[in-house]
Amino acid sequence: SVLFTFSPSPLSLNSSVPLVPLIPSTLLGFFPPLEEMRELREQPIDPQAEQEIIDSIEEVYFSNDSFDMVQHELQKLPPELNLQELEEYRDKLKRQQAAVSKKVADLILEKQPAYVKELERVTALQTNLQLAAVICTNARRQLSVAKEGFTEASLGLLANQRRRQLLTGLLKSLRTIKTLQRTDVRLSEMLEEEDYPGAIQLCLECQKAASTFKHYSCISELNSKLQDTLEQIEEQLDVALSKTCKHFDVSHYTKVQLAYTLLGKTQTAMDQLHMHFTQAIHNTVFQVVLGYVELCAGNADTKFQKMQYKDLCTHITLDSYIPCLTDLCKALWEVMLSYHRTMQWHEEHDKEETAPPPDDAAAAVSDELVVDRSYVKKKLEHGLTRIWQDVQLKVKAYILGTDMSNFKYDDFIVVLDVISRLMQVGEEFCGSKSEVLQESIKRQSVNYFKNYHRARLEELRMFLENETWELCPVKSNFNIAQLHEFRFMGQCRSPSVSPSRQAVSSNSLVQEELSLFQQYLQEGNPFEMHIEHKEEETEDVLASNGYESDELEKSVYQDYDSDSDVPEELKQDYVDEQTGDAPLKSVSRETIRSKKKSDYNLNKTNAPILTNTTLNVIRLVGKYMQMMNILKPIAFDVIHCVSQLFDYYLYAVYTFFGRNDLYESSGLGLISSRLRTTLNRIQESLIDMEAVGESVGVHGPAEDRKEKVPSPHLSQLVVLTNSGTLYGLAQRVVATESLVFLAEQFESLQSHLDTMMPAAKKPFLQQFYSQTVSTASELRKPIYWIVAAKAIDYEQMLLMMAGVKWDIREIMSQHNVYVDVLLKEFEQFNKRLGDVSRHVRIPLPVSNVLWEHCIRLANRTLVEGYANVKKCSNEGRALMQLDFQQFLMKLEKLTDLRPIPDKEFVETYIKAYYLTENDMEQFIKNHREYSMKQLANLVNVCLGSHINKKARQKLLAAIDDIDRPKR
Repeated sequence: SVLFTFSPSPLSLNSSVPLVPLIPSTLLGFFPPLEEMRELREQPIDPQAEQEIIDSIEEVYFSNDSFDMVQHELQKLPPELNLQELEEYRDKLKRQQAAVSKKVADLILEKQPAYVKELERVTALQTNLQLAAVICTNARRQLSVAKEGFTEASLGLLANQRRRQLLTGLLKSLRTIKTLQRTDVRLSEMLEEEDYPGAIQLCLECQKAASTFKHYSCISELNSKLQDTLEQIEEQLDVALSKTCKHFDVSHYTKVQLAYTLLGKTQTAMDQLHMHFTQAIHNTVFQVVLGYVELCAGNADTKFQKMQYKDLCTHITLDSYIPCLTDLCKALWEVMLSYHRTMQWHEEHDKEETAPPPDDAAAAVSDELVVDRSYVKKKLEHGLTRIWQDVQLKVKAYILGTDMSNFKYDDFIVVLDVISRLMQVGEEFCGSKSEVLQESIKRQSVNYFKNYHRARLEELRMFLENETWELCPVKSNFNIAQLHEFRFMGQCRSPSVSPSRQAVSSNSLVQEELSLFQQYLQEGNPFEMHIEHKEEETEDVLASNGYESDELEKSVYQDYDSDSDVPEELKQDYVDEQTGDAPLKSVSRETIRSKKKSDYNLNKTNAPILTNTTLNVIRLVGKYMQMMNILKPIAFDVIHCVSQLFDYYLYAVYTFFGRNDLYESSGLGLISSRLRTTLNRIQESLIDMEAVGESVGVHGPAEDRKEKVPSPHLSQLVVLTNSGTLYGLAQRVVATESLVFLAEQFESLQSHLDTMMPAAKKPFLQQFYSQTVSTASELRKPIYWIVAAKAIDYEQMLLMMAGVKWDIREIMSQHNVYVDVLLKEFEQFNKRLGDVSRHVRIPLPVSNVLWEHCIRLANRTLVEGYANVKKCSNEGRALMQLDFQQFLMKLEKLTDLRPIPDKEFVETYIKAYYLTENDMEQFIKNHREYSMKQLANLVNVCLGSHINKKARQKLLAAIDDIDRPKR
């Protein structure tokens, strides 16, 4: 049988379309054709019965297509089949199928127009789909062509180009990274070449590049390494900066400054520089002193290296003191010169960079530069005084580290010279007055000078006590400027300049105008000069004096020796050395010898009279003045000591040759009150009277005695009692005239000493000259008076005059014998003077004083002889006048002295015999130069026979009443 399966209709049950079993597509072939179906539909059937038949269909037939209805129906068969039942059931199924088919046919026919219409749409859609397929095919073909022709070619190129650019950038980055990795090697090379600016520039560029590539892991490590390298460069740069402190090099310093500018640390660099200069000063002086100390110690002991600088200075030996001081100053000069050149560099650099800024950015940079420059300038200016203070303190420690009191004079002068030069450097360096140096050298100088002066005074005493007062033969044009101790006076225009500089300045006026920093900017050292010029100091002051050879001349002076160093210098002085002075040797030795035989005066007319001791005193004065010249703070102490040298010499000459108790009784007023005051002052202030046995305690405590010197004693070799030598006239002339010569030299030095003297102490100097130096020539009177008093026998003349009869009654035409005897004495005196003058030139002032004394004493003796007359007539008075006139006439032939001294003294006394009583009274009042005895004799002898006793008593009383001060 035909089985039908039904499925529920897709339409809603509420729709007007009745539910019909769905005909599976597999069973469509079993349906009757449409015409048959139409016929079935047209057959009359009860719709209700039809609906009931359809409703009777099992629900299962309305399920989906997978339902197997055949299997379902077969399963429903009973175990036992009944044909009738089967047929009935078959008919039932047919009726159901027919109802369903009819229902489906009705529905199909009902929907036929819509189906046709839909089918047309489906056909149109199919056509459109075919057209779309063609279009798609064409589009795909065109796309394929485009892909091949455009996308794969052009865009591929672009992609490749982009990839290429990326790879190029990557390669560049890799190369940069590679370069950065190799930068260390180049930086090391640049540092070895001392190209610090280049190294810093490279390092900064590398840092900048590293920050750009910091996304690479390898670069982060490199960045930290570069920072370490930069710090290392800064350390090396600091070392390079420190090198400029000792030896400044322009190119080197320019590199260093440029490097610090690149780092932006200009101000830091300046701070570091000052620290390095301070360190350089310390290290330099320590190494110099340490070198000398270890050299002198002579062993490799390292204990000195651990010492403080101040303690190290105390280990310097006397022999190495000056070389060490010189090297010390040389080294410090190098440091100060480097600082000076550093300042010069900055000044020039600032001038070059003062240009107007072009824009705002540059203006900001320029402002920063101005701030830096201002800071640098202030720092450098402030550093001047700091550095000089350090230098002073280091040199002060060195100066005070050694006791200089036992130094030789020349060595001490060298020390003063070096320190003076250093103070000059300080003044030019920063305008400093070098108070620290001045104070330290003053302390040493005062200490040294006290010891030195004490030794020189003792030495001078020894000289004076051993002096035989022989003439020291010097050239006729001798001048103290020829002595090397006084060379400094001719070499300097200002007393403040040190001797070494004076020697340089005298050679070139141009150099004198330059400062030391200008003179020695490129090469040389101002502390090398004094050694060179000491070798050039030679003299030629001694006259050949007619000796056969210089050797013979020298041998004369080599017998005189002493333990002190000055005689050695004096011995050297007699060596005839060639100097720049014009030598006075144009006259042959034969000529000189012949002149000496005939007349001593021809070659010695103007030669100064001085002794070895005088020369020694002059040299000492020169040395003292050198010390004053270099060290003004002790100028007064030195001048005071200079005055003591002169005082002691003057006192010695007076003590040896001029002290005599008969001065007062002579009535000649030989010692002026000024000279007496001077001699008393010298004795009280300078002469240690206790040393010669005077009472202890009278002249003050022992402290004062340290400043005093025992009174000198005349050498036993000097004989002053021999009448044949006119009682030592030659020695007296040499001693007195050497003192006068010394006074003249002091006079010539007054203006120079005055410039050195502090204003407050100038009255001392003026008093010294007015009351002491100017009195030297006054010693001639007392000294030569002793010779004059002994040279002629005045007592014999008095005895001869006493034997003359004066109360004669006739005029005599012949003078008395005593006049001839007296004139013979004068002739003998004149002859002796000539004998003495063959050995020692007697200057005109000396011969005048001698003649004046002799004539005065002779005239006084005449008056005394006339005053002893008991009886006298007018004819006797005429004889007196005759005798005196004869004496004067013959005397004028012996001497050139005019007028004859005390001529009026004798003539006035003789003429007084003719006075009346009243005139005599007036005469007594007006002529106090006569003694009371002489005046009384006038009254008694002359007027005794003319006046009464009362008048005589009155005149004698007037004589007694007159207080005559002795002149």
